[in-house]
Formats: sequence, C-alpha cells, structure tokens
Amino acid sequence: MDRQIGNTHRIVIKIGSSSLTHKYTGFLNLGKVEKLVRILCDLKNQGMDVVLVSSGAIAVGRQTTGYANRPGSVAEKQALAAIGQARLMMTYQKLFAEYHQNIAQVLLTKDTFLHEESRNNAANTFEELFHMGVIPIVNENDTVATHEIEFGDNDRLSAIVAGLLRADLLVLLSDIDGLYTADPSVDKTAVRIPLVEKLDAHVASMASSHSTSQVGTGGMTAKLIAAEIATDAGCAMAIVNGENVDHITDVLEGRDVGTWFCPHPQTDYELIKYLNY
Repeated sequence: MDRQIGNTHRIVIKIGSSSLTHKYTGFLNLGKVEKLVRILCDLKNQGMDVVLVSSGAIAVGRQTTGYANRPGSVAEKQALAAIGQARLMMTYQKLFAEYHQNIAQVLLTKDTFLHEESRNNAANTFEELFHMGVIPIVNENDTVATHEIEFGDNDRLSAIVAGLLRADLLVLLSDIDGLYTADPSVDKTAVRIPLVEKLDAHVASMASSHSTSQVGTGGMTAKLIAAEIATDAGCAMAIVNGENVDHITDVLEGRDVGTWFCPHPQTDYELIKYLNY
C-alpha cells in the first residue's frame, strides 16, 4: 500500500452531492468546497495530474429554483441539472481562481465510451488538459443522458474515468467511513474493513445498495462496482468519509482512514465491458 501511494502521479477524486451540501438544507457547503479546492490545488502543485468527478448539479439546481423535494420525472432532473451545472461550475471557477488554477468542464455519457473513436478522443482531451496544467472537472451529462446512455451514479463514472486514464488512485468521498462488515446504520456491531485485497462474493455480501442520503444516488454496491472497475485497471481505490475532505491527504499519507482496495490489473482489461455493470 505504501508503495502504491508513493507511486501515485495521477489521481481521480469523486465527491458526491451529500458531501458537497449541508445535510438539512441541501444547499452547497461553501466552506467544504473551498477546502476541497485548496487540497486539489496543492496536489497539483506537488506535480500530480488531478481529476475531480463532482456531483451536485441537480442539488444546486434545486437550490436555485426552490425545489423542496427530489425531482421525479426525467425532464425535471435534466432541467435542474442544466441550471445547477452552470451554477456549480461558476462556484468552482471562482474558488480555483483564488489559487491561480485553471479548470475545465468535461460532461460525459456512457455513449462517449461505447465507441472507440469517441473514447480515444476523450482520453486525448484529458491528456492535453493535463499537459496544459488544467484540472478537469467531470460530471455525467445529465441534461441529455437517457436510461440507455446514463451511468446512474458518479461512483461508476469516476471508476470508468480512472480506467480510461490509467490513474494510479481513485478516492471516493462518501457519506460513510468505508466498507463495513454490515450496514452500520442497521447493525451496531458492524466494523470497518480497512483493507480489501481481493473483491469476492464475501466482500460483496457486506454492501448495501441503498444510499442513506436524500441527494445522492450511489450506495455501497455501486462503490464496490467502482472498485472492481478501477482495480482491474491497476488503479488503487479508497472510500473515505467526505464529511472531512482532509481525508484525501490522510489517504495519501498512509493513515488508517476509510477502506483501501488493492489493485489487481487484468491483462485483458477492456474498459467497454464494464459499461453495463
């Protein structure tokens, strides 16, 4: 694990809506977002290629328009995403500018990865952004995504991006401290698992497919799918609690936080086969 951390040159960080917003209002937690931006800029200053996969477009759209409840129809979700994505990127732009860091917006759908030409174009765009010293901010293109071409949650999207870019480490900032032996919200005897060397049926049985957040979409099952996609590509993955974004630094310094998934690269790794997991 220490060797893997020491060899981390390209990192993908995913933050969910529940980690970006205040629990009781659903509004952006600006203090946390500002700290996240500072940490990412510092990683970039250390010479790392950094990608942020950021949820929050629909949540910010709800805040902007005054929607009290989660939208029900696809049209509502897509309209709120269109409104919220612009507001979210404006916020990121202002905060990253404080540290003289350029950013770029990259909106993706599953369709981007289904075809070799568009998949290669996406990879080349990321590489050029890294060459320019830019931090790409990625989200699913909710405004145009349909059931057939959507990822469904940004845990999987971030793992697909990590696989595409052959990243060294994927960090999922979640609303839970890591993988537990059982659902800790139900079973008070559940204990955190600090290290997963191999993903198997026993590990999968510990996951809950339900998200506890009112704004997020991905449960632990989605995170384990992300772990399989990433680790098969040779990318280590960590799940940590996004309540404290300093956990990103904790992971990179080898502290005992969250759950670390060891990479086990597959020689026949083909990203396309993971798109329908």
